[in-house]
Amino acid sequence: MAEDSKPEEVDAYLADMPPDIRAALEQLREVIRAAAPEATERVSYKVAVFRHQGSLVGFGAPPSKRHCSLFVMSPPLVARMKDELAGYKVSGATIHFQPDKPLPRALVSKLVKARIEENQTAKQAAPRR
Repeated sequence: MAEDSKPEEVDAYLADMPPDIRAALEQLREVIRAAAPEATERVSYKVAVFRHQGSLVGFGAPPSKRHCSLFVMSPPLVARMKDELAGYKVSGATIHFQPDKPLPRALVSKLVKARIEENQTAKQAAPRR
């Protein structure tokens, strides 16, 4: 992993979660890592964030709530996938789910790979300095 990777921060972040939420987020983390093996991870703004050519996705759970969130960080992507996300509570580019009803692995993998593609496209389109 790259130097800015802080997986120990994410481990500590998860350790503070209630057991059911921690288990759901650890499963989500595993799927994200499999879909984006080159991504780095760290905690930023009280959320676990994966980066690959920019912010990729994040996950977390608010301390006072009993749900988990996947932060897709791309409202256009969420809008394009609205049919696949029907049945989940979606707010902007955030998908909320209950710890006992995790997001399907295939859906998470598809979202992460689409974000990688978006980041690569944006990087290629950016003017060189």
